[in-house]
Amino acid sequence: MEKSNELSSSTMSLGDHLEELRRRLIYALAGLGAGTGLCMIFGTKLVKFLLVPYNRLVPDDELNFLGIPDAFVIYMKVSLIAGLILSSPWVFYQLWMFISAGLYKHERRYVKVSVPFSAALFIAGALFFFFVVAPISLRFFLKFGELLGGEQAWTFDKYISFVTVLILVFGLGFQTPLAIFILQRIGIVSVAALRRARKYVFLAMFVIAAVVTPPDVISQITLALPLYLLYELGILLCRFVPGGGQSER
Repeated sequence: MEKSNELSSSTMSLGDHLEELRRRLIYALAGLGAGTGLCMIFGTKLVKFLLVPYNRLVPDDELNFLGIPDAFVIYMKVSLIAGLILSSPWVFYQLWMFISAGLYKHERRYVKVSVPFSAALFIAGALFFFFVVAPISLRFFLKFGELLGGEQAWTFDKYISFVTVLILVFGLGFQTPLAIFILQRIGIVSVAALRRARKYVFLAMFVIAAVVTPPDVISQITLALPLYLLYELGILLCRFVPGGGQSER
């Protein structure tokens, strides 16, 4: 009887799902807007902060604007990305709450617990790229340009686009262990299945990295390898974190 009540309480019509999606999107966008508005106050400082890896490698060179609106577009782009990072706890809360609306009551507790970890992993991925991967990638590109004998002529827009896109990519990629943990806890996959899929996942990580990063080996490897290690971390979480997920079969 309790099981049937739980089932009925977790069942939503298509209209209910769409209404829940609309509501969560409005809340998430409102939080993102507030975070972006706050970051716009510090927009110029944030842009200068993103230039730190480049300035350390090329201290005597300045990036140039080619288009008339480039400076404003870059300012808004950086403010938006920073606003997303700042509001990520709220945004991920809305995302996971939408997902939990279609789950059983006992499954929702995993989703609710995951919210702070989800935001923390997103921020960790963004910081990992900025402080670890970005200097390596930029140094590779500079040295390779020197090897070919060409003159480096990077633009402000290209540099900021490169950095901000990969900040988002790494932030989302770092959600991997949490996604795996939740999928296993709610019974969609088992630890045994995750283990069997290792070789396919390893290949898939490199394919994903090749699609979402610029066409260079350094960026692809520095994304693919951490993604696979995060996959292994997800398996470890499923095995050793108490909570009563599916058994290893």
